[in-house]
Amino acid sequence: MTPAAITESAHADGSSTVPKDTHVSSNVTPLEAMGHKNVALPKIPVFESFAAQRQWQLEHMVRAFHVFAREGYAEGISGHISVRDPEFEDRFWINPLAVHFGMMQVSDLICIDMEGNVVDGNTSVPANAAGVSIHTACHLARPDVHAICHTHSLYGRAWSVFARRLEMLSQDACYLYNAHSVYESFGGIALSADEGKQIAAALGSQNKACILQNHGLLTVGGTVDEAAYLFLCMERSCKGQLLIEAAAANGIPKRLISHEEAEYTFRMASDPQTLYWEFQPHLRYEEYCDGHRQR
Repeated sequence: MTPAAITESAHADGSSTVPKDTHVSSNVTPLEAMGHKNVALPKIPVFESFAAQRQWQLEHMVRAFHVFAREGYAEGISGHISVRDPEFEDRFWINPLAVHFGMMQVSDLICIDMEGNVVDGNTSVPANAAGVSIHTACHLARPDVHAICHTHSLYGRAWSVFARRLEMLSQDACYLYNAHSVYESFGGIALSADEGKQIAAALGSQNKACILQNHGLLTVGGTVDEAAYLFLCMERSCKGQLLIEAAAANGIPKRLISHEEAEYTFRMASDPQTLYWEFQPHLRYEEYCDGHRQR
């Protein structure tokens, strides 16, 4: 069929659908579907000991900080990533105050229990009190969440002032289709436990991300890789939304992705295994750069 022969159906919200086959066999996982001839990349590693899994998680957490540094997310003492301990689920690892994202090492990380006590890791410097408040509340509210990312990235912070969810304007935005919320308040620096609990409540029981009004973005995942990639994706989607809003203000109409296509894209691309692999090129690039710097 030639492009001229393709018909579009319009929706009241301005989106349009070009009829297509979005069926994928239920016997094929999203990760398999991404590979040519359904050849899948390896699944997320499984470890024989908690010690090995912990070391792997913390190494990936550190690399996530390095990626965030390269992306320009570091700003003063703000911003934090946490990872739930694989052995003690009432503990999580978090970054210390005043260590640049790009300089983070495993030895810098602090292990804190849900009561706020430092129980392992770096004891020479404190963690960010606001970070402990937010991450404790979110980990307690979401037992399924093993990693949380929050920074004051530029475009996420700018879009947050509208207290609006992202529109489905690109394939990447669809990774968050019906899976992100808005915290429609700003209580200042989140030093109180109550502010952390309100943010956790706004995140909800199923969402992958939350836009914190006048503050920034927060993403969660089953691995730090998943949460970190969702943060990259969400920040760039905020940038795209801001650019598109500027164009739309000058009279250029937006074409939204239809609900059917957004749901299909979310189902195929926002799977935990797929999101894990989405982050690996970024992580491996940091490893590659480290290797060249050491030569």
